[in-house]
Amino acid sequence: MKYSTLLLVIACFLALLLVPFGVGNYSVRLATTVFLYAALALSWNLIGGFAGYPSFATSAFFGLGAYVAGIAQHHGVPMAGAWMIGTMACGIFSIGFGAAILRLKGHYFAVASLIVAEVLREIINTSTSLTGGGMGLNIPVFTSNPDLFGRIFYSAMLALMFASLLMTIWVSQSKTGFALRCIQQNEDAANVLGVNTTGYKILAFALSGCIAGTAGAIYGSWVSYIDPSDAFDILISVKPIIMTLLGGPGTILGPIVGAVVFLMFEELVWRNFMTIHKGLLGLIVVGLILFLPTGVLQIRRSNSRAWSQMRAWIAK
Repeated sequence: MKYSTLLLVIACFLALLLVPFGVGNYSVRLATTVFLYAALALSWNLIGGFAGYPSFATSAFFGLGAYVAGIAQHHGVPMAGAWMIGTMACGIFSIGFGAAILRLKGHYFAVASLIVAEVLREIINTSTSLTGGGMGLNIPVFTSNPDLFGRIFYSAMLALMFASLLMTIWVSQSKTGFALRCIQQNEDAANVLGVNTTGYKILAFALSGCIAGTAGAIYGSWVSYIDPSDAFDILISVKPIIMTLLGGPGTILGPIVGAVVFLMFEELVWRNFMTIHKGLLGLIVVGLILFLPTGVLQIRRSNSRAWSQMRAWIAK
């Protein structure tokens, strides 16, 4: 990674850290939600965007991270330590689960990745003494100051998003990114050329699981209460996919742009068309994907190409 890129990312991170001191709690909460989904979209992009494997396991990692961290906090582990435990649990689980299902391809892999969230949901539901079952799990609140509370979780989600962005940049510029793109183009040919396709897929799946698990752990502490239907909600798997497709799969900034665009439309539609907001939002998303199949960043690339052609024409 170039030092200029790293310095730019750090500068943006520090600038965004100052935002909560000049806006209200509602804006802080909305920005925290954007960072949460941007991190989830970046996590899906590692396996879905770079490698081309349509994973629906995001909600499984998210819910697992939330519950492991929540249970750890119930047993007296400090909040940050509980987040780390949740992340490690998701990393170990994603490696084992990835080794089992990443030999599947296409819709077989998609279905297998989708089922794991339902399996974990049932396990959580039946483990009442440990997880609270269907009644949910209350997570200790570390402060009663709403301003401090909001700023802490704003900063935590912001840090997670930027860590996910740095990881994406590293993957994109490393041998791992090259191998994942080879897998996406032609996995059989990559195998013939000596690429360890299974190893790279498991690595991408594990990185994706760690990010989603950390997001779930932070989210659980943020809302102070989780239940199986919320933590393993299928929309947690679907929304990051839509966001990545909106921004541009396999790109570095595409998932973040897609998260901002999607949540902006979601907020505007919900405010103005409360009774039909889900249907209208779906139509908008379908329209954007149809007319911008490679993502919103396509507009910038198209404009840059048109501007270059115009300058070349003028030079003649």
